[in-house]
Amino acid sequence: MRIVMTRISSINTVSRLLTGWPGLKGEVLELAVGAGANFPFYPPGINVTATDFSEAMLEKAKQAAKHYQFNINFICSDIEEMNFPDHSFDTIVSTLSFCSYNNPEMVLEKISTWCKPDGHLLFLEHGVSSNPAVSLVQKVFNPLLYRVYGCHHTRNIVGLIQESGLIIQKVESYWMGMVHLIWAKPKQQLLS
Repeated sequence: MRIVMTRISSINTVSRLLTGWPGLKGEVLELAVGAGANFPFYPPGINVTATDFSEAMLEKAKQAAKHYQFNINFICSDIEEMNFPDHSFDTIVSTLSFCSYNNPEMVLEKISTWCKPDGHLLFLEHGVSSNPAVSLVQKVFNPLLYRVYGCHHTRNIVGLIQESGLIIQKVESYWMGMVHLIWAKPKQQLLS
């Protein structure tokens, strides 16, 4: 695993995550699609299953999807309550969603199972800073920020993914170690 610490400056992080991986093809699951901000970075011809718990956000995503050449299926549901058959997706994309799950470990387990063994898991997530002063401020304000935005600002996202058993291939961290691009593979399945 390679970890790169740098300033985010002019890098478009979503573009870097999605266009920087040649395996983005076939069946794609996007967690918490929101308004479809990732759509411009998907290659033509893929099949996207776009999930979100907000019907209003899915409506915005449906409008955005009209401008792109890929097949898309929208599902309004909380990912923590959803199920898909094992090995359904070539790629699973999560953009700024792991801060809000009640049980992120369970979601990581699910997506590892839903991803094909040779598939890819791509994350753009935020969490606790590697800068001690910034992380202290995050810890102080986290209860308020969670009540207002429903978002945990103090999760160690890279640590959660490492502990889940997913195979991290590459991590790039930005903005004082608060924002992470993570390229991973599903954990190894035991043969029966």
